[in-house]
Amino acid sequence: MATKVFFYTLRPYDELGIAQRLAPKLDVEFGSTQEYPTLENAELAKGYDAVSVTPCDMSAPMVKRFHELGVKSICCRSIGYDHVDRETARELGMKVANVDYPPNGVANFAIMLMLMSLRKAGHILKRGEAQDYSLQGKIGRDISNCTVGVIGTGRIGRTVLQHLSGFGCRLLAYDLFTPQALILSPLYPNDEVKKIAEYVPLETLLAESDVITLHTNATEENHHLIDTKAIESMKPGVTIINTARGKLIDSDALIAGLESGKIGAAGLDVLENENGLYYYNRMGDVIPNPELAALRSMPNVILTDHTAFYTHEDVESMVRGVLESAAAFEKGQPTRHDVTDL
Repeated sequence: MATKVFFYTLRPYDELGIAQRLAPKLDVEFGSTQEYPTLENAELAKGYDAVSVTPCDMSAPMVKRFHELGVKSICCRSIGYDHVDRETARELGMKVANVDYPPNGVANFAIMLMLMSLRKAGHILKRGEAQDYSLQGKIGRDISNCTVGVIGTGRIGRTVLQHLSGFGCRLLAYDLFTPQALILSPLYPNDEVKKIAEYVPLETLLAESDVITLHTNATEENHHLIDTKAIESMKPGVTIINTARGKLIDSDALIAGLESGKIGAAGLDVLENENGLYYYNRMGDVIPNPELAALRSMPNVILTDHTAFYTHEDVESMVRGVLESAAAFEKGQPTRHDVTDL
């Protein structure tokens, strides 16, 4: 019998066609809606083995509601899974999965944000729209002369380091809060990384990097990893890049650092409190997010709306991962995407 998956927020202009092509090959049947899951529309998933969601409200009430309807697994269409109450899912015997995708898309997007931030590209483009072609205030820095610190050396972080090695910049690396790795070493040294970068304590990375880029998942332990204390220890004029999770940075501390000049620039693909904002068309709305308004007003901040992952290759990998995990869970087979107990 085919596994049945119900997709929430399935996009008709990219994901739907991929699901229609892949599902029969993997012996999966699926239904879908373009809506986000709510307690009211959870009924749509009745009779399905699994639900697939993008980052949204999957707190205990939502998880319990799906369980009541007979859903046995929650398959995230994202690497991050911190939006799912996994403790409740475990208590109810429900499985939780994430997905992965080729690291090049996010890694290269992060490097693009580094280059744009260092060369003040956002500011230059905005002034060009006003036909201000003067040079004053546009001078930037060459990344080849910078020290770049990469926090998180999983697949994406390693790819960032590998690609940056061609620029000739000094590379520092740190990996933190990986339970399996911490048993062996607090620095989680990776042999591939050690060939091109130097693993250092976090304090050293923060103090010596001209550019700091984040590539680690959000956990309770690293919530607000970049806070006031961390920023105070950084070099004056540091550039901060985040294509990972908004919760890694304390927005108030970031804004204070930008206002004081301690932080020279920021390239942010993710924000705290972005749920209900990114992926919606909010044109004309009054948005109750003062942090977003403050950051958007700064000429040295580049904001992109959580699109670092958004390539054809990555989207197909995400849909495939959901279908594979749902089918594996239903058959009682292991899947590398199982994050139920992490």
